[in-house]
Amino acid sequence: MIRQFGQSIVSGQQAESFATEDLVLQTARGLAGELGLTTVSAATGALLRVLAAASGAKSVIEIGTGTGYSGLWLLRGMRPEGVLTTIDPDAEHQRMARRIFLEAGFASGRSRVIAGRALEVLPRLSDGAYDLVLVDGEPTERAACVAAAARLLRPSGTLVVIGAGRGTLAEDVRADDRTWTAALLPSIDGVLTAVRR
Repeated sequence: MIRQFGQSIVSGQQAESFATEDLVLQTARGLAGELGLTTVSAATGALLRVLAAASGAKSVIEIGTGTGYSGLWLLRGMRPEGVLTTIDPDAEHQRMARRIFLEAGFASGRSRVIAGRALEVLPRLSDGAYDLVLVDGEPTERAACVAAAARLLRPSGTLVVIGAGRGTLAEDVRADDRTWTAALLPSIDGVLTAVRR
């Protein structure tokens, strides 16, 4: 059967309305707004949950904790015994994220919140020990965080970069086809996803 061009295109509005936020996610988004932070869209959050579930993620790194919005989506997709390691230099962000994770019903042992700049923390983490790495931190550090992710991810581990539609990062990852199999997704958040070869 041949489809007419454009018949199955999903609009951004449809994608957003498909992903629903419960009260805890709404609270995390509201707290972010109060602090002047921007969260990913609900559709991107739902994508993070699906990627964590599809990879059977037990060990995930999130660079850029914010108020726990993205981390909550990741936790909801991870295996029940999984641990989210989330990195942020701001103590207030970390406090709010811990609160959000607990309010969502996740035991404190399911998340490890590390204080510090990502580029100072990542070298201390174990090689090849992670199933998924989410890069949503300082834009000027994204390329260095992607390079670190190549070391941290297990083979077939998943990389997700938010805001990759700006600059040359997506092109650089695509060009490194010995390390990554990549796709830039149509999203308001500029989501680059790649699998570690």
